[in-house]
Amino acid sequence: MNPARIVLSLGLLGLCVLFRQTLEADPASHVLVQLPLLAISGGLFVAGLGAGDLRLAEPLANALSLVAVVAILFWMLPRYIDAALVDPAVEAAKFISIPLLAGGSFAFGWAKSHPFLRGFLKANAISMLGVLAFLYIHAPVRICNSYLVADQERLGFAFLMTAIGLAIAWAIPLFAPPPKESLLS
Repeated sequence: MNPARIVLSLGLLGLCVLFRQTLEADPASHVLVQLPLLAISGGLFVAGLGAGDLRLAEPLANALSLVAVVAILFWMLPRYIDAALVDPAVEAAKFISIPLLAGGSFAFGWAKSHPFLRGFLKANAISMLGVLAFLYIHAPVRICNSYLVADQERLGFAFLMTAIGLAIAWAIPLFAPPPKESLLS
């Protein structure tokens, strides 16, 4: 058990709640700042409880990773981004489900998931961000009714920049692998 991680996770969750209106005023900060911070807070909380010490079978770790992906995909739907802004029950569900289902499931399952599944999910995340970028930039109508078309286009460009950043970050280890431990140490 790591109390520092638990306190940090609760602090992140508190910041997301405290600055809720500011973060939700812009779709880019709502989707690309608040939602990931909620997931990180859940992951830190579960890691603080000792998730890394558990011995999970690979199929269970794979299933937990997929649960996290489904939770993320659900909250990326424009309908639920809008609903979280106007319905307090949906917003409460967001603040509970993202830390638990997305962050917590990733904390339990990601490291022990099969490397092929992790690579597949990373590749799909990059391609899906690219598709979302295209959709939000080129849609002739508002996709999220709570935000303006200019906000929607800015979110599309933010999705594109995020996809490029993740592609670069995840490709770096392919070209510059970490140094292997020497035989002398």
